[in-house]
Amino acid sequence: MKWKAAPLGLSLGIVWGATVFLATIWIRFKGGGGTLIALNQFYLAYSISYFPGSIIGLIWGFINGFIGGILIALLYNLFSKAESPR
Repeated sequence: MKWKAAPLGLSLGIVWGATVFLATIWIRFKGGGGTLIALNQFYLAYSISYFPGSIIGLIWGFINGFIGGILIALLYNLFSKAESPR
């Protein structure tokens, strides 16, 4: 079975972007910083805020999830070509 890279990247991008977006809003609503504030070390211009921070987190999360999904599909397809001995 071969995985298609673009659909997997798109689905993981949507899931990870939505997760970062909702987590940012939730942390901001609850009033804490928690461990989510560490994302500003990886995501340029990210902050724990309702509008700018959550939108920037959504964009960066989508990009990371998309690239991660493509890499997972490519690696799976590469390693699944090798026939296992029966």
